[in-house]
Amino acid sequence: MLDVSRVQKELVECNRDKAISGVNITLHDGGSDLSHLSGTITGPVGTPYEGGTFRIDIRLSSAYPFEPPKMQFITKVWHPNISSQNGAICLDILKDQWSPALTLKTALLSLQALLSAPEPDDPQDAVVAQQYLRQYPTFVATARYWTEAFAKRTLVGIEEKVQKLVEMGFSEDLVRNTLESVNGDENLALEKLCSG
Repeated sequence: MLDVSRVQKELVECNRDKAISGVNITLHDGGSDLSHLSGTITGPVGTPYEGGTFRIDIRLSSAYPFEPPKMQFITKVWHPNISSQNGAICLDILKDQWSPALTLKTALLSLQALLSAPEPDDPQDAVVAQQYLRQYPTFVATARYWTEAFAKRTLVGIEEKVQKLVEMGFSEDLVRNTLESVNGDENLALEKLCSG
């Protein structure tokens, strides 16, 4: 059975210094299920991911913390160790190097570090890895473009969308989480909100 008190403690600990660490965890879609969480990490300074906010879907099995969390990027990212198709992550601590001494915050900080230091010799996405190894300037330009397109949002546009959807009767938290899950697409967010 999921260790609820540990997960609650980890959430408090992770969010205590989110402005400094650049990592944050919330309950998925504002729900109450502690086994399904949403994480965010900020793109590290000095990388093509700088200025981006990347969303990560986090699922905890009933055996957590004795089994690693299952993490997957929701935000599209161009990186050798992250699938450009489905957001799957190749990182040892999310597989065989996991230890119950590690936390969700540690895992998110490791993902942030992975953005700074790709490992193209152990890729999740072979196409991106080949580009990284053979055409590095093109890789940097593509990663920067994807960060601009998928991980950055203009606050003005988002605030207007939030206001519009809140006026339709949805709660602000739910609206913000839904907009974030669909990369700010107002029509998709409305569709998702209406379908329950």
